[in-house]
Amino acid sequence: MRKWLLVMVVLLLAAGDGMAQRRTARSSTRGIRSSGWAVMGGDSTLQVDILPVYVFNKKADLRKYRRLVEAVKRTYPLAQIAKQKMHDMEAVLLTLNKRDQQKYIKQCYKQILDEYTPVAKRMTRTQGRVLVKLIDRETDYTAYEVIREFRGGFVASFWQGIGRIFGHNLKSEYDKENEDRVLEQIVIYYEVGLL
Repeated sequence: MRKWLLVMVVLLLAAGDGMAQRRTARSSTRGIRSSGWAVMGGDSTLQVDILPVYVFNKKADLRKYRRLVEAVKRTYPLAQIAKQKMHDMEAVLLTLNKRDQQKYIKQCYKQILDEYTPVAKRMTRTQGRVLVKLIDRETDYTAYEVIREFRGGFVASFWQGIGRIFGHNLKSEYDKENEDRVLEQIVIYYEVGLL
């Protein structure tokens, strides 16, 4: 009896040690992510996701890609929040009359300004451009259309002019097939958890 108990303890310790090795291997290997075990034809196989390998001819292209990945990591949650806030605002605005709508929009504007100005001040230009693109991706409205809808045409034109001075175009649409193909790919990897 003691012999079997000793064998079971040794096997459990070995299995626990093997699991610890797998955990460290999973966290230390770059480009590979384990997604669990699957049974196929009576055999257990480890399912492994292999991240795509990008080949860049210039180091500058690699730096630009990495900057874009970091920008998506920082701004995608903000785009999700913007999508939710806009959805909530639209639901409330449908129930209000014109005068109450203007008061509600001003109240929301001040709240958003107070909450997100410190975050926006710490953003780089690349992160700002990515945020504008991701808000368009999530809401199906360009930044210009959002500002025009909630703040008016004059204010939207003013911010479009300021954006153009700094190289932004608030009217640019998210084009996942051509111009924003790489950005779309990064966002998909981020949503799945591969980044």
